[in-house]
Amino acid sequence: MNALLDDLTWRGLIAQSTDPDALAAHLDEGPVKFYVGFDPTAQSLHIGHLVQLLLAQRLQRAGHLPHMLVGGATGLIGDPKETGERVMNTTDVVAGWVERIRAQVERFVAFEGDAAATMVNNYDWTGAMNVLEFLRDVGKHFPVNRMLARDVVARRLEEGISYTEFSYVLLQSLDFRELRRRHGVTLQFGGSDQWGNITAGVEFIRRSDQGRVHAVATPLVTKADGTKFGKTEGGAVWLDPELTSPYAFHQFFLNAEDAKVVDYLKVFTMRSREEIEELERATEAEPYKRAAQRALADDVTDLVHGVAEREAATAAAAALFGRSELSQLSPSTLAGVMREVGSVEVSGEITVIDALVTAGLVESRSAARRAVAEGGAYVNNEKVTDADLVLGAEHRLADAYVVLRRGRKTVGGVHFA
Repeated sequence: MNALLDDLTWRGLIAQSTDPDALAAHLDEGPVKFYVGFDPTAQSLHIGHLVQLLLAQRLQRAGHLPHMLVGGATGLIGDPKETGERVMNTTDVVAGWVERIRAQVERFVAFEGDAAATMVNNYDWTGAMNVLEFLRDVGKHFPVNRMLARDVVARRLEEGISYTEFSYVLLQSLDFRELRRRHGVTLQFGGSDQWGNITAGVEFIRRSDQGRVHAVATPLVTKADGTKFGKTEGGAVWLDPELTSPYAFHQFFLNAEDAKVVDYLKVFTMRSREEIEELERATEAEPYKRAAQRALADDVTDLVHGVAEREAATAAAAALFGRSELSQLSPSTLAGVMREVGSVEVSGEITVIDALVTAGLVESRSAARRAVAEGGAYVNNEKVTDADLVLGAEHRLADAYVVLRRGRKTVGGVHFA
């Protein structure tokens, strides 16, 4: 087997492919031009997209040429969801999201060198196409019975699916053909939920151009219970630091469960097989040290946000639980941390007792007084001895925040408006 495919298989990154032997031979022939697409259906990508971004990086490191597609056209439509019709965003909104997502994508591949990446937008070839041209040149090659048999379409038929979303597969297939014609792209990859769209493009090229291309799907990354990895109580874990702070991002991966952390290291980091197997042995021998989780959290945060933000996130975690000085945190890092711990906005003067109650660290004022009396209440990591202490300007970090803690691990805070 091709060395690259062997590594991807070991990492669990290949769920399906059109013809493994043919793909291996194709990769061995020389640099392959490949593409992966991202639709701007939100203002940011999330960690589910990170699987594809890092796969593109792996292929580029092996000498293959990335074509990174941001779907200015398909983003106006939206791939069918199992839960119902998507909201149609305005062209201005989608155009803004295209630029934001393009900037995120650009950080993961190199646009210079022998395997320089190319950025493309499918609106360039779809926007000017008229409906008659689309129906004659594209629609003619798609049997409706096959389109109806697609899993997501079949599940949506009872409640109804619009012709717009039903036709999405034609647009994605057109992308593959246009990239083959314009740039010589011969490989597409994406998530396993896109396999029907991807293989439709392979078939479309065979029917319309008598061409042969290749496709790979990556598996859904899950938790030990089989549910999707990458969701929190607050929703998706975003790559945009304004939506998910670097602190929260780092903490998310740091809290990976022992049963799955090695799998996540294979998918989300560039560590070698030897390094990952060593971390696996260390985790089995001394799980309480969480060596694999720390490596995972550090590596992924470095990739997405940079070393400086990862160091700030690590420092914030230490400061939050009294292991270093809160005053050393930058205002932006502190603001991100306080968002994650759920700080509550207050105005005017407030006593530490009322602040503990307002922040939800205790159930009542009497419980707050007991916490102070027992030595278990902290303001900015300083033990509180006066239950009637008024939180003034001298207690505010970055002129706005007070960090509250009950005991060793229960943390909250207040934000002065």
